[in-house]
Amino acid sequence: MSYSPARAAGGIYRVASFGLLFAFLLSVQESLLSQETPQAEPDSAAAEPVIMQPIAVTATRDPKELFVIAAPISVLDTVALRTIAPNTAADILKGLPGVDVNGVGTNQTRPTIRGQRGQRILLLEDGLRLNNARRQQDFGELPAIVDVNSVSQVEVVRGPASVLYGTDAIGGVVNLRTSNVPSLSGGDMYGGRVTFLYRDEGEQLRPTMELFGRIGKIGFRGSASYRNAKNYFAPSGSFGDITLGSKTEVNDTGVEDQNYSLLLDYSFSEDQNVFLKGEYYKAKDGGFGYVSNDDLGTPNDVSIVIQYPDQTVGKLTAGYRAEDLGWGIADRLDVSGFYMNNERDLVQNIGIPDLFGPGSGVDLNINSNNFTDISSVGTRAEAAKLLGGRHLLTYGLDFYYDDSKNTDRTVSLITGAPFPTEPELDETPNVPNATYNRFGVFAQGDFQIHRKLSLIAGARWQNVRSETRATENLDNPLVVGITNNSQTVVASANVLWEVLPSLNLVGTVGRGFRAPNIIELYFNGPTPEGSGYLIPNTGLESETSLNVDLGVKYSRRNVSFEAFVFRNDVRNGIRITAVPDSVISELDVFQNQNFGELLYRGFEVGGQYAPVLGLELGASFSFLDAEDVLDENSPIADSYRTRLNGDVTYRRPSGRWWASYDFRFQGESTICPDVNDTCKAQVAQPAVGYVLPSFNVHSVRGGFRIAQIGRTSHYLTASLENFTDALYAEFSNATFFRPQPRRTLLIGWTSTF
Repeated sequence: MSYSPARAAGGIYRVASFGLLFAFLLSVQESLLSQETPQAEPDSAAAEPVIMQPIAVTATRDPKELFVIAAPISVLDTVALRTIAPNTAADILKGLPGVDVNGVGTNQTRPTIRGQRGQRILLLEDGLRLNNARRQQDFGELPAIVDVNSVSQVEVVRGPASVLYGTDAIGGVVNLRTSNVPSLSGGDMYGGRVTFLYRDEGEQLRPTMELFGRIGKIGFRGSASYRNAKNYFAPSGSFGDITLGSKTEVNDTGVEDQNYSLLLDYSFSEDQNVFLKGEYYKAKDGGFGYVSNDDLGTPNDVSIVIQYPDQTVGKLTAGYRAEDLGWGIADRLDVSGFYMNNERDLVQNIGIPDLFGPGSGVDLNINSNNFTDISSVGTRAEAAKLLGGRHLLTYGLDFYYDDSKNTDRTVSLITGAPFPTEPELDETPNVPNATYNRFGVFAQGDFQIHRKLSLIAGARWQNVRSETRATENLDNPLVVGITNNSQTVVASANVLWEVLPSLNLVGTVGRGFRAPNIIELYFNGPTPEGSGYLIPNTGLESETSLNVDLGVKYSRRNVSFEAFVFRNDVRNGIRITAVPDSVISELDVFQNQNFGELLYRGFEVGGQYAPVLGLELGASFSFLDAEDVLDENSPIADSYRTRLNGDVTYRRPSGRWWASYDFRFQGESTICPDVNDTCKAQVAQPAVGYVLPSFNVHSVRGGFRIAQIGRTSHYLTASLENFTDALYAEFSNATFFRPQPRRTLLIGWTSTF
């Protein structure tokens, strides 16, 4: 990294300002003590530190402590979410073992689990799927459509969960559990929270508001948030073969978006209720993100710009929940359904300079506009019955239906003598209008075989059917009037053995699957990244996986630890493959095809330790190795290989203030070894090089309770993210180089009542 006195002075100024801010807040806090409601300070010498075990439901559908769940699962609660104040729920996952993030920008990040991403990860909101069948394989739905401020807990299942959730849950599940209304037993009450956040990088402003309460049997919770962010800048420095001499704008990383939600609940009793929830999300001026070729020092390279000028999502959910029924077939019943409409504009501009060779002066510009309108209906009915006082049977069915409509408009223009042309207009849709439905039935038993031995075993039958319809401006018989229908059976078994009261051994084996979606089956046109021309393959079959986990979980009063080793064997996987000797519109031709076998192996270790009251130390290490079993020269490494996370947090027992430090080290990962010319022939050298370099990221955070007056409490928080100002990119964003923001200061004010 080049040294600049002005740059160094600016960095020192920022760090000094951060320190002065905390000193000022501390002095203000002390001056306001006299206004606060008197509150006893716990005796930290007498009190013993305890690490509370989170409760999760995603892996079993029955609330359980993490320590006794026979699966690798991570949980982030409200405290963690408010400590980091992420842009979306995906951003907070970087600190978890086995989890990575794909995408850049304020609202465009998505989770990656054990090397799987996009449509191989199932995104849920309160147990109902958010994935739809119209997204490209590498791009799942945006977690941003669920307001992160309304999320109370994020649960991440590492590994397949197709028995409970069906298609797409081949690599893992991310369940965004949103805040509920106050319980009936709490009586009439009301409360709320108002927050204002400012990020200096991108000049982001984000006010949010939440109001909740109960009047008799009626509970309610409403929230609203608005965000306006400009493009952020990456710092100067070097990352692989890329060097940025000064701070550099990462284009299309800003957004203007807003979330609204309203939940109404009617409780017949503490164990029985109906609810209705409405949600709305609107985003403007989002984008894929890119650094200009001029800034990269490659002005004659192909330029690719992908923007999302507008996305609007509306969702209405209703349901009935009952517990302690005592019926012969069910003790618990949960029935819910939703309607969701998801509209999105996509603009793609591809510029190919010197079309006929260097110096020809003839350029090709392809400008495409796509509009998609996806209407989705989903329902899930689930029951649970306790058998023999010790075995729990959970069973049910689910049905999801997507109706996809879209239009495309592409303008191609060749400029430069001697071959200038008139603009060529093409309004042929890349994808036909289509329907896509998934119906499945499942059953899972939680059997207490012995006092120290439990077994969870289950199975699912699933039918997936897609059908294309007549589409305006599209008469291609290869994709219109086509039906793809598949049926799949999957099963899983999880064992937990209590070796000691504080030590459990865990073993899992399970099959997962993912049916091909509308894009993979029927897309015909330039790829969204502009790197090739994709043709349809209506005969694709479902990809399947066989996953095995072996692990240990340890938990005592102030220590929590787990370690897992895993192997995920993906068969019949769907992958974009080059079609030899084929070119369309000056682009190489590709097609989604079922291929042989991908193997993902690795291990994950993580733990927490609380040496004294208020202080917690955390660390995790992840290792991932991926290979194409049938072609060892095939490059598939675009995620971490080794990664180390650590954090130190102190929270004053009285709740008056807290401070934390966290870091992430990611080791280098090789796309193609120097000596492997066969590998290099399959993928053009990215600007960053064939080796993705290691990086370190450090952040500090803190907060104070400024005042507590009556029912109101007021907090001020601050974070300095990437405080070493390192230039780096998440590995899935490195080949199409989209670096992370430079040093960023976040200031937040929260008032609760």
